[in-house]
Amino acid sequence: MAAQEQVFDVVVLGAGSTGENVADVVVKGGLTAALVEAELVGGECSYWACMPSKALLRGTEALAAARAVDGARQAVTGEQDVAATLARRDSFTHSWDDSSQVRWVDGAGITLVRGTGRLDGERTVVVTDGDGRRTRLTARHAVAVCTGSEAAVPPVDGLADVAPWTPREATSAKEAPGRLLVVGGGYVGCEMATAWQALGARVTLLQRAERLLDDLEPEAGDAVAAALRERGVDVRLGTDVVSARREGGEVVLACTDGEVRGDEVLVAVGRRARTADAGLDTVGLAPGEYLDVDDSLQVRDVPWLYGVGDVNGRRQLTHMGKYQARQAGAAIVARVRGEQVSTADWSPTAATADRRATPSVVFTDPQVASVGMTRAQAAEAGVPHRVVEYPLGSVAGASLHGDGYTGTAVAVVDPEREVLLGVTFVGPGVAELLHAATIAVAAEVPITRLWHAVPAYPTMSEIWLRLLETWRDS
Repeated sequence: MAAQEQVFDVVVLGAGSTGENVADVVVKGGLTAALVEAELVGGECSYWACMPSKALLRGTEALAAARAVDGARQAVTGEQDVAATLARRDSFTHSWDDSSQVRWVDGAGITLVRGTGRLDGERTVVVTDGDGRRTRLTARHAVAVCTGSEAAVPPVDGLADVAPWTPREATSAKEAPGRLLVVGGGYVGCEMATAWQALGARVTLLQRAERLLDDLEPEAGDAVAAALRERGVDVRLGTDVVSARREGGEVVLACTDGEVRGDEVLVAVGRRARTADAGLDTVGLAPGEYLDVDDSLQVRDVPWLYGVGDVNGRRQLTHMGKYQARQAGAAIVARVRGEQVSTADWSPTAATADRRATPSVVFTDPQVASVGMTRAQAAEAGVPHRVVEYPLGSVAGASLHGDGYTGTAVAVVDPEREVLLGVTFVGPGVAELLHAATIAVAAEVPITRLWHAVPAYPTMSEIWLRLLETWRDS
């Protein structure tokens, strides 16, 4: 049967949050767009990552906040209802039904094409649906690959054969496992260890490095490890998994410090580009690799092709993918109109924030909120820097947040230009402090100006005043 032929200005491969935003921007710019998706419209974030994981964690956070305040503490007379928590998680994913997202796509004037899309030469995508029907989509101007990334399972002997959980299974499980082994102490590993321990699992967390969250400030990993251990998680640092096997219903991991056993094992050690089956070979690119893009997200040496979001490997976070999507969409529209496309800093057609000021939050208890450089990254880059620290618990607003509040703020400052290079907050509820730091780092607001940004009293934002005072007096 011959493939159906359709022509659009832009074809977007992948209808996750990144692809949706590319399509939305180009349609608002007067172009036509097709959005191709083989799974659920809304993608990883909506169904298997950001939203369900934070829904799993929120009850634990709310209970901890109540128990930290005398008077409220006495009102907490029971434990978290696991079934209700999982039901609430399911409501966030609409029970893995994308009907509402499809309605949004239709309302935005975007054409949704269901099926698996592959590049088939210049500006051409072939989509195969579940019944084997093929649709050939031709892009007049651009194809944007927004297929994202997928969990990587390392080549550990036997690990792939024990049916390991990836983050997808960890966020969508219908019940808590009795014993959960977590391999990897990054964002996902720490969050899922927090969530499932609170929902009744006995959790063992295995981290190859000597610290959890080892790409963040050391205060972050140390605080999260201490909190997990206090809650009963067996945190093992400097531990490498050598092999895996199933014995009956048990998963057995042989590690450098002995064997551990559990009912399920979550592998959370990183991501890889979802490009192996994207047809990159038909346009002279290597399948399975991240796409090498310039700051307008245009694939180098392939001027009609764009790689946006996780698929380029620059910053694998939902908000950064959406940011890149806005910039890429603007660049596509500008090029179609024959306008000049700049990739200079602050250009509306270039993604530069992911180099200078990427914000991120680890939703453990305590939370870790960070943006910009750590002290180690500044040292590695040879950037002049000084580190300023202040205990968050000494701020009036933090003391109101909870009795015995503990936390840390770390600022990395360029002493020559007197601007912030990076900021990290560690403590309960610190995620909402992050955007002010992101503005200060991204805009390179001089410290002399920050003195005039007066924090309201008594709020946790008074930490900014204390950091400035510590900088001045040190």
